[in-house]
Amino acid sequence: MVVFEDGLARKGEYRRFSIRGLDGTDDVAAIHEVILRRFRRYLDEREATGELDSLGDPEVSAEAARQRKFAYPPNLVVIDGGPAQVAAAARALGELGIDDVAACGLAKRLEEVWLPGDDSPVILPRTSEGLYLLQRVRDEAHRFAITYHRAKRSKALAVSELDSVPGLGPARRATLLRHFGSVRRLASASEAEIAGLPGIGPRVASTVLAALRPGPPTEPAAEQTGDGNSAQDGIDRGEQDGHDHGQGDGQEHDQGAEGGRHEARS
Repeated sequence: MVVFEDGLARKGEYRRFSIRGLDGTDDVAAIHEVILRRFRRYLDEREATGELDSLGDPEVSAEAARQRKFAYPPNLVVIDGGPAQVAAAARALGELGIDDVAACGLAKRLEEVWLPGDDSPVILPRTSEGLYLLQRVRDEAHRFAITYHRAKRSKALAVSELDSVPGLGPARRATLLRHFGSVRRLASASEAEIAGLPGIGPRVASTVLAALRPGPPTEPAAEQTGDGNSAQDGIDRGEQDGHDHGQGDGQEHDQGAEGGRHEARS
């Protein structure tokens, strides 16, 4: 979930949600869960400060405002989707008794704006500043979500690669990833650099590098001939003999060609 204020992104207010109890394919249920959890947190914070029990505009201390993660409700919740997704968000707000926050959806195919309960979308002009702002919010939410999922996949891959290293428990894995940031950087580090980390040591460092940087296969030794010289020497001598014969043939060929050129000129 991303937050815009006065047309500008407020990245410090962004939130990530791991969907609970879903396989990730039901986006309608996922939107309902996210809106429900986000705005329930807002109501809990207002109740903790006593705002829900007060009349008028209560005074909130600076410390309480600083600790709050959801300072005030948004004017508009933009949903990435069409009628079904917008209905799920509106239903979540209704279940919490929130009736002063508007919601709309932006369907990507035709950039249609959907409002809760409407049978047809609102079509904004392509040059509309309002449509441009909705697109910016939607695209920023996409970017934020994609970055989050990539980071999760990279972390899972890193953990799976280090799981097979003997003698490397969860604490040591966390130490290595926290220091180097990725398995690729860990694999390119020196053994002394890895061994210098707390709780690692030379033995574990050597084991880690052996697992992450398997050595190339060893080449077979050169075959020995009966006179003690290697077969490679015989190949080299053969290549040299062939080269000498080739040079002689080439000289004869050059002399013949030269004679041919003289005959053509005479």
